[in-house]
Amino acid sequence: MDSSVQSRSAGKREPCKGCNDQYDVKISEAKMARLVELASRSRPVVDDAEYERRLSTCYNCPGLQYGTTCRYCGCLVQVRAKLVESTCPFPYEPRWT
Repeated sequence: MDSSVQSRSAGKREPCKGCNDQYDVKISEAKMARLVELASRSRPVVDDAEYERRLSTCYNCPGLQYGTTCRYCGCLVQVRAKLVESTCPFPYEPRWT
């Protein structure tokens, strides 16, 4: 058995990336804008009003982590909210209705 699997199975758990100082899970506004722009190049996007409505919903969701990440799917909400084909992954009842 792999040693990392052994340590996890022995009860030793490493903290998540958000709780571990070794990782920087925060994304600058400039980098986020660049990621949204890159994702938008090859896929259809929603208009600005719909984008703002979706983001507002995400920012008020209990599943938002670090101000950028959806707990339910792991995506960056600013990118997901921009793309037409995206849906809200909130369990049982999507919030972008």
